[in-house]
Parts: sequence; C-alpha cells; structure tokens
Amino acid sequence: MTDVPLLEVRNLTRHYKLPRQSLLRRAPVLAALEGAAFSLRAGETLGVVGESGSGKSTLARLIMAFERPEAGEVLFQGRDLHGLTAEELRKLRRGFQMVFQDPFGSLNPRRRIGWSIAEPLRANGETENITHRVAEALEQVGLHPADAGKYPHEFSGGQRQRIAIARAIITRPALLVADEAVSALDVSVQAQILNLLMDLQDDLGLGMVFISHDLAVVASICDRVLVLQHGKTLESGPAADVLRAPKHPYTKTLLKAAGVRP
Repeated sequence: MTDVPLLEVRNLTRHYKLPRQSLLRRAPVLAALEGAAFSLRAGETLGVVGESGSGKSTLARLIMAFERPEAGEVLFQGRDLHGLTAEELRKLRRGFQMVFQDPFGSLNPRRRIGWSIAEPLRANGETENITHRVAEALEQVGLHPADAGKYPHEFSGGQRQRIAIARAIITRPALLVADEAVSALDVSVQAQILNLLMDLQDDLGLGMVFISHDLAVVASICDRVLVLQHGKTLESGPAADVLRAPKHPYTKTLLKAAGVRP
C-alpha cells in the first residue's frame, strides 16, 4: 500500500454569505464547514454522516472541486485540487467522480442514456471506443448494453441510479463520492445499490466517500465514520469504534434515530 493517501482533506473550511437582513448590518455568514480533516486509502470507504445542514454536501462539493474553500486543502493522489489550473484539474478529474442523490435530475431527459454515460469521456477529450466503454459500464452495473439506446424515463428509480453509477465509473476512477446516493430509494432497492457499490469497490479497488444521514446504511458498508454537525467534526474513527462505542451525545442520537444499537 502506498504511503500517499488516495484522498487527504486538511483543515477544510467553507463559509457562505446569507441574504442581508438589514441595510445597517452586515450580511450574516453561515459556517458550512469548519476544519474538516481526514484521509482515505484505495479500497476504503469513509462514511460521512449528519443531519441536513451538517455540512455533508458542502464537503462533497469541495472534494469534487466544484467550489473553493476559504481555508484548507483537498489532496487527491498527493495533488492539491484547489491549487491546480483549470486544465490540470480537467485532466485529473477523470480519477474522481460523483454519484448524486437524484439520478433523474442528473440525466438529460432528451438524451439516450448511452450519451449521458459517455459524457465524462467527452469532457476529458476521449473519443475512442466510446460505444464499447458504455456497453462495458452498463454490464458492470447489471444493465444490458442495449439499454444505451433508451431514455431515462424508461427506467425505474433503482435502474436510473445504476445508470448514474455507470457514468461515474466509465472513466475508471480511483475515487467515488456518493452523496446520499440511496436515500431516495426504497429499502429493497437500497440494498441492491449498496451491494453493487461494494462489488464495484472490490472489482475496481475504489476508494469511496459515502455521504448519508442514515447510520444504519453507513454501518453496513463503511470502514470509518466522520460525524458532522453544523459544519464541525464531532467524532471520527473506525466504524466499529464510532458505532459501537460513540463518545458524543449527537452520535448517540443519530444511532438511536436509525435504530442502530451501540
């Protein structure tokens, strides 16, 4: 195992200005994330948990370099994503991809899914063997290559999430960031998608940041856990330690709400 982590987050901080409430006062500032820090190695899964507004999605956007932090670093394979030029970031982005909560919203309804799955390849300037790569990605997520000719509305919610995963893995990334990737699915379909993600991780050696409000789901697939509340890290460590012997009252509350007994 290499000494350089696949992903390293150092003191990551992000604030947002809120709408001004008075002409005589400064606009209030929301501290969405304060000093987040962790590392992730290939083949590991980090679960990031917390309620709505805890900073989970902000962390995902910063890891993906969709936004810039006020402070801190995001190092992917040793390179600070926020210190790269736009062209350098574009070339490196094939190595880290994201799976969103709403697959239907992230798919173009006017395009066949084969076109959508190939989008990351085109964004990276790749033009060779696209049809073969799309067919391979569809098979990897349990769909048929012929499905490439269909439109998003022709699939169920679980199938659309498989399509979103196919699009994420088509560049053969080293890292997946899954932001509430199963929260919109019913329990039986959730289990199928979680099993798919774990199988892909084993097959491809993926590192994964799995963001969720549901500790029961996190407990089933994650090696380590990071607990956020109001942008601050309350607790982190091996999943077995955090989930079996939580130290912070907030973590205990999340476990109780999820029906997970320490």
